[in-house]
Amino acid sequence: MTIPTSRSTAPAATRSGPSSPGKVVAAAFIGTALEWYDFFLFGTTAAIVFAPLFFPSSDPVASTVSAFLSFSAAFVARPIGAIIFGHVGDKYGRRGALVATVMLMGAASTLMGLLPTYETAGVVAPILLTLLRAVQGVATGGEWGGATLMAIEYAPAKRRGLYAALVQLGSPVGTLLSTGAITLVALLPREDFMAWGWRVPFIASIVLVGVALWLRWNVEETPEFQDLKASEGTKKAPVIELFRKFKGRLAIGVCTYLVGNAGFFILTTFMISYVTRVLGLPSSVILTAMTIGAVAQMVMTVVAGRLADRFGAARVGIIGYSIFLSLAFPIFGLVDTKDPGLIIVAMVLAFGPCAITYAIIGALIDRLFPAEVKYTGMGLSANLSAVIAGFMPALATVFLSLSGNASWGPATLLVVIGLISLGGAVVTSRVPLSGK
Repeated sequence: MTIPTSRSTAPAATRSGPSSPGKVVAAAFIGTALEWYDFFLFGTTAAIVFAPLFFPSSDPVASTVSAFLSFSAAFVARPIGAIIFGHVGDKYGRRGALVATVMLMGAASTLMGLLPTYETAGVVAPILLTLLRAVQGVATGGEWGGATLMAIEYAPAKRRGLYAALVQLGSPVGTLLSTGAITLVALLPREDFMAWGWRVPFIASIVLVGVALWLRWNVEETPEFQDLKASEGTKKAPVIELFRKFKGRLAIGVCTYLVGNAGFFILTTFMISYVTRVLGLPSSVILTAMTIGAVAQMVMTVVAGRLADRFGAARVGIIGYSIFLSLAFPIFGLVDTKDPGLIIVAMVLAFGPCAITYAIIGALIDRLFPAEVKYTGMGLSANLSAVIAGFMPALATVFLSLSGNASWGPATLLVVIGLISLGGAVVTSRVPLSGK
């Protein structure tokens, strides 16, 4: 299959002065980390705060499922963000789109921290919470594809795997920041934590996002996009071009990314609910384990990025998906012991070896699309899979109920997800490079 390339031979003199690759990667990474901090805050607090305060019910399961469905609103909205910001990024430039995503996320998260609860506002409270969660989804939908693409387009040819992986560090750092923030405020007396303590990490978003905004404002557009613009290679409607010529590749990208989204939220958002509600352990146990696990993810992300440059993202990805499949049941088995030390081991396995698939996904999906639709293609690959992923905590709760509160239910769901992504990675490895 022949894919038209969008690279231009336009002279470098037509470009504005490029930023250094290190500066660009820093802006992409820090912005992504702070966006994920905001995004993960909701998941971290969904079961322990939003369920009782915004979705009260005499049935704890119903309350938890309702909170998780509100959590899912962001994932439904993410493809919308991918289309909106993909259009901006592919037609007008990567930088402007990424500045806008940070601003939108910061506004939504800060407002969440100021919302009234169900007790004071009635049904208006969960409606507003769900709407703001959807706004978070729109912002996130435009974030990953653009940040990863900016890093890749500035990367030296033989370091694209590492640069793409460095942006993925934003996820564990965001996890560390969000779980760390909630863990700290959870040290307050429970009455204070539920009354006002949980709001502090959300309101603090406005300061954190300001840092990311400043960094992104001070980087130049990528040389690859400047070449595309100079050669008049941009498309009037990138999303239409994508579905007209590359819908098959988009489907492959969605399948390949599924573990990075769906698997992750089962192992985080659902796991918090499982450990606290079913196993009856304090939230500090699982939050501490996830914090340590996030450190393991950071280490593995860098290692996997280097391996991707040496052996190829596709080969490393296939190995990573195979490891994920082999660890699905052991992870839940370790958590079921209720031993805090073994739960830490479980989260180190979940966030460490299993993170190989997440570390290389940017470099892997990058090969599927030419430059003129790459922001849109990468964004929709990630965010259409995210629509499925958004319902995973609720679906895992249903599987748990069907299995009589036995962990083999959600573990089986993890295996199904892993098999789909493994198949996607195998197909991606055999697809001709696009626009390279």
